[in-house]
Amino acid sequence: MAIPVETFFLKPDAQGTLQAQIQQMIAEGILSGRLRRGEKLPSSRKLAAHLGVSRITVTLAYTELQASDYLAARDRSGYFVSENAPEPLPEPELPAAAEAVDWDKALSRQITSSVVPGRPSDWARYRYPFVYGQADPALFDHAHWRLCAIQALGQKDFTALTTDYYDQDDPELVEFILRHSLPRRGIMARPEEVLVTMGAQNALWLAAQVLLGPGRRAVMENPSYPPLKDTLAQIDCDVTAVDVDAEGLPPAALPEACNVIFTTPSHQCPTSATMPRPRREALLAAARARNALVVEDDYEFEMSFLSPPSPALKSLDGDGRVIYVGSFSKVLFPGLRLGYLVGPEPFIRQARALRANVLRHPPGHIQRTAAYFLRLGHYDAQIKRMSRLLAERRAVMQAALLDHGLTIAGSGTFGGSSFWMKAPEGVDMEQVRQQLQADSVLIESGDRFFTGAQAPRNHYRLAYSSIPSDRIAEGVARIAQAIADVSA
Repeated sequence: MAIPVETFFLKPDAQGTLQAQIQQMIAEGILSGRLRRGEKLPSSRKLAAHLGVSRITVTLAYTELQASDYLAARDRSGYFVSENAPEPLPEPELPAAAEAVDWDKALSRQITSSVVPGRPSDWARYRYPFVYGQADPALFDHAHWRLCAIQALGQKDFTALTTDYYDQDDPELVEFILRHSLPRRGIMARPEEVLVTMGAQNALWLAAQVLLGPGRRAVMENPSYPPLKDTLAQIDCDVTAVDVDAEGLPPAALPEACNVIFTTPSHQCPTSATMPRPRREALLAAARARNALVVEDDYEFEMSFLSPPSPALKSLDGDGRVIYVGSFSKVLFPGLRLGYLVGPEPFIRQARALRANVLRHPPGHIQRTAAYFLRLGHYDAQIKRMSRLLAERRAVMQAALLDHGLTIAGSGTFGGSSFWMKAPEGVDMEQVRQQLQADSVLIESGDRFFTGAQAPRNHYRLAYSSIPSDRIAEGVARIAQAIADVSA
């Protein structure tokens, strides 16, 4: 790769001849690591024109650097940083820059984030990764995704690749959502009622921004999805956290005055509880009585390998008060960041305008690649493959948990990818998590899911989507031992 000529410049206060200055400039670039071995330098003609010096001056500087083994010449190819060039020097420790700005006063607010749950970025190198929501290479169809991505780069899809959609979405992806994804959940909608988002989290953020503000009250589940807690904390609104039970969010516990209810009825996050139909109908009645809207996060409904999933809450909504959040990231891969909102046209119109102000629209190439992957049947095939492997892993994990006497506090009735666990009272699972990480075991402590100063510390989540079946039993044994050591 050729080094851009624009990256070279002479210091105005440099000493010595122009030739010496050029030699020093290039040598410093190599020693700092900015110029790397094997990279091609600009031609002597281009560099001379850029620096405003004679070509012979640059040529002589290159020749001297070649003699010092900083550069190597290749016939009819030019000069390159030599493979024998000195190693870059270690970066010096620089003193902290003087701050003239009082950032405590300059920032309008302090923003917190629960997106990073204490999981190391190199989680895949750990022997027993019970981590949630990460891509397992054994579960993903790399070959067909790559082919779909190449197809989306073709001349036929040039418009989809390069067009600025402004506030619109790829019509092929929207059509698949309308004709395939939503009918599976008992939902019928029009294109004007669908908005593609950068994942479910972005969908929840858009909904909260559009629907909430000063003087409005939101209801969220406790425990619940941590990024939702962060989103609501950043909006100037009142928030009430309602404790869930074995059937999810209890309508009778809702405050009399509320505007927006956030819920995960099909697969409560993180307890995995499924809300039965009578309670769903009661929740809709309670929302109607309060003139409240309901935001339904329908995550993991595709992973229903034990029994068919319950119909979506929105499919029972006759008032148009339920806003539906779906995502492709859980089944495909989390880095895809592709989800969607479904709701009444006036709401979608406002959410679309807000999205356009922030990011216009998700990248066209990603949308078209996903549309091909979905439309050609690869998505459904992947769901079947994932369901089979997850069912196997779940059975192995459940047996291991029972063998070691660990308490399952919640598990999905239709499937899913994790168990919600509870350790004995007094056990701090964040402390256990840190100890286990040193033993090559990764778990997720549960305190971050709860709201309030008295959040319990003895819950944790174990996912089986990122760990092979043959490692589960040993990993569970190590978890049980760590908990026993702390409990003793």
